[in-house]
Amino acid sequence: MTKTDQPRVIIFDTTLRDGEQSPGATMSHEEKLEIASLLDEMGVDVIEAGFPIASEGDFAAVAEIARRSKNSTICGLSRANFKDIDRCWEAVKHAASPRIHTFIGTSPLHRAIPNLTMDEMAERVHETVTHARNLCDNVQWSAMDATRTEHDYLCRVVEIAIKAGASTINIPDTVGYTAPRESADLIAMLLARVPGADKVIFATHCHNDLGMATANALAAVDAGARQIECTINGLGERAGNTALEEVVMAMKVRNDIMPYRTGIDTTKIMNLSRRVSSVSGFQVQFNKAIVGKNAFLHESGIHQDGVLKNVETFEIMRPADIGLTSNNIAMGKHSGRAALRSKLKELGYDLADNQLNDVFVRFKALADRKKEVYDDDLIALVADEQTNDAHEFLQLKKLRVVCGTEGPQEADMVLSIDGVDHHIDATGDGPVDAAFMCVKMLFPHQAQLEVYQVHAVTEGTDAQATVSVRLQEDGRIVTGSSADTDTIVASTKAYINALNKLIVRRTKSAPGDDVKSVNYRDAG
Repeated sequence: MTKTDQPRVIIFDTTLRDGEQSPGATMSHEEKLEIASLLDEMGVDVIEAGFPIASEGDFAAVAEIARRSKNSTICGLSRANFKDIDRCWEAVKHAASPRIHTFIGTSPLHRAIPNLTMDEMAERVHETVTHARNLCDNVQWSAMDATRTEHDYLCRVVEIAIKAGASTINIPDTVGYTAPRESADLIAMLLARVPGADKVIFATHCHNDLGMATANALAAVDAGARQIECTINGLGERAGNTALEEVVMAMKVRNDIMPYRTGIDTTKIMNLSRRVSSVSGFQVQFNKAIVGKNAFLHESGIHQDGVLKNVETFEIMRPADIGLTSNNIAMGKHSGRAALRSKLKELGYDLADNQLNDVFVRFKALADRKKEVYDDDLIALVADEQTNDAHEFLQLKKLRVVCGTEGPQEADMVLSIDGVDHHIDATGDGPVDAAFMCVKMLFPHQAQLEVYQVHAVTEGTDAQATVSVRLQEDGRIVTGSSADTDTIVASTKAYINALNKLIVRRTKSAPGDDVKSVNYRDAG
């Protein structure tokens, strides 16, 4: 069988919907548009752009992504009611290829939430899928918590959804409960028992609570599913979703036993992984499959010797396959703008002239402080430039700290608030606490600091530090990040970045903004 003869697996990315539901992973409007554009360019078949009824912000993002999409089908999520479905259609109808995705929980636990009998829920499925189909030719229906739904009832409601016009049937493992053999058996059972099952696409949507999301998704494909729902870096609620990079590369590397093809340009994976990590504030663990920092590193002498003699001894894929450059050449203060542009393109960043100029200024400043600037330094530099908008409400203008073994530690700060500079000094339990205290005194707020993490970008005492903070205020959770060779500066900028996001969340909150918090917050 040639590659083109192999069954095609549709890649459905839900980073912007299910991934963004991770506490603290909320993305700005512009960040969503950027991630959607990158997914579109990478060859993702379907982009679930958001949950339009959730808020005005979600609606606006889905609608704009729909307008801008060039290749991908743009999908919105809706609960099983006419209001949700109508709102979803209003957002996605701008796409060249729109899709409505509607869902309802079918397991005994989820049937109890709206207090519907089996017959009443079956009628709800018929009415809502029919309504969606009257609006849009492309309708997907999901049986939330399908893996804990009685088989007879699952067959019944799937048949109803197909007859009502759904062309894709999603079978979610909503709580990451199932195992690979069960995942395969469930798809096989539905294909065998449900009339009309051979006329629609079956999808699998797996969560990673037991660490089996990738295995469960691939097992479902082996049994006949032809759509995988996944996210970049496996981002998602609780333990996350099936990771796009894992299933795509598994089918590519082990095509001998998984003879399926996708339309994904895998060389774009690494750039997307880095960008999603940056905008979400969720660092990729070093030993994460495919995109982790250590995925292609070898420290053991036996491994190093083997790789030097034949790279295939300890590597099953090439770094270039996922867009990872092996040419990690340091740049320095004598490097020019052209060299920087070339290096950034190699790393997956194609910046406009004004963006390049801004990054070049910061690169020169960094090169003056560091002996050598490596790839990871540049990635952190660009990510920091993109994360910290020059027009944000709060901006750090000046910071000086005094610290050491004798306290109290002091911070002296100039903070711009809506374009007006304010000066203050404060003490704290350490330099970071003193700096944060300055911010809080100048901009009073009730947000609680839930997470504070520092990561060294490269080795050495002159390494940049990337700092991530997570704040929580009245149920709103935001994450901020920043990078600098000065850890205190990076910490303060990350804190301010999170506060700026919180300000946006406050101003954009609208009736219905808490939809994501209700029991039906997730279609998988």
